[in-house]
Amino acid sequence: MSDDRKYRQRGYQDEPRARDRPAAKPQQPRDPRDRPDGPKTPNLMASHEVFRCSRCGNRLGLPVAADMRCSRCGVDLHSCIQCAAFDTGARFECSQPLTVRVAPKDERNACTFFTPRTTVERQTSTGAAAPTSARQAFDDLFK
Repeated sequence: MSDDRKYRQRGYQDEPRARDRPAAKPQQPRDPRDRPDGPKTPNLMASHEVFRCSRCGNRLGLPVAADMRCSRCGVDLHSCIQCAAFDTGARFECSQPLTVRVAPKDERNACTFFTPRTTVERQTSTGAAAPTSARQAFDDLFK
């Protein structure tokens, strides 16, 4: 240890730093298919396409006839607010090339561009019938 150093704490510049470290071996991108047990299969939920009323969220059937109404709230289903092309930020509130504005948007119209707005939803339930008794539900846990 030399006496010309400003800081005399132990460990400060005791040994010169090794700046010439050996270069790290570049990691090869690993492909999950190269694993001996194969790739993991994701456990995805089933999904299905549904058409819902834009007012009340009631699930409705397809295809949509020109005179159909929602069974819950009574709004016309062949209207702009139920259409996939309905866009409040677009000209005439429609993403299709319209020449005249259709108003009001929640009433029945005869638009040729109408396609029902459908969404893809995850199927979260199995759809199995409910067990008839608590004993049956308990036994089903251990099948």
